[in-house]
Amino acid sequence: MIRLIASDIDGTLIEESTPDLYPEIEEEIRGLTARGVLFCAASGRQLPSVRSVFRNVADRICYIAENGAHIHYQGEDLKVTPMEPEYSRKIVSQLRALGPEYEFVVSTPGGSLIESKNREFLDLMTYGYRNRFRRVDDVLGEDAVILKIAAYHKGSIRQLGERELIPAWRDLVQVCVAGEEWVDFMDRSVDKGNALRWLQERFGIRPEETMAFGDNTNDIGLMRTAYYSYAVENARPEVKAAARFSCPSWTEKGVWKAVRATAAGKE
Repeated sequence: MIRLIASDIDGTLIEESTPDLYPEIEEEIRGLTARGVLFCAASGRQLPSVRSVFRNVADRICYIAENGAHIHYQGEDLKVTPMEPEYSRKIVSQLRALGPEYEFVVSTPGGSLIESKNREFLDLMTYGYRNRFRRVDDVLGEDAVILKIAAYHKGSIRQLGERELIPAWRDLVQVCVAGEEWVDFMDRSVDKGNALRWLQERFGIRPEETMAFGDNTNDIGLMRTAYYSYAVENARPEVKAAARFSCPSWTEKGVWKAVRATAAGKE
């Protein structure tokens, strides 16, 4: 019996940086949760952004936000994992030095902090991701609890991330490519898979009762924590290697089709 379903959002469930679900998956979530199945949105996005995507079913589901640094369910923060302040300061300094073509977002439990004045980037945060954020002159001067720092480059940041950012920080923090345009930095313990495992323990759910879906390298932990692990067709090769199963891409509503075919037959 499937009791827990966790899905990444961008590039897995829907198109990258878009704000809306499609009706079929909303209706499926209503049916699953009515039958007692826990549906979890597992994303690198901040909590308000994820809730906005799932706004029509927002109070029915659980949230793994900020790649697992923020776990939320039914109005309660179940678990929040901040970064070490020293590492946060050094990462922000390094990202500032990359130049104006690189942006970054600092996530806190109450929303994001952004130094950028780039209107295109701010519009992406506002209308694409629907982030809750404040524009500030100095993100480090806010004395905020930092959950995640996300570096952005329009088009792709993967080469810089894999060549420089990840090697420089992987022994100190959790750092990963989280979509073609993003590199995320979190506390070393933070991972979507660790968050999913925490939920399994919290609710007494076994890996054999869990489905998970992903497309990018920050979803590999999900693949390793759920027996019914699915890489969408457009997933990175590393994710496909970690998953037991595959399903069509978001363009073909692959998550919904797999949930219909697999979860329905194992309830």
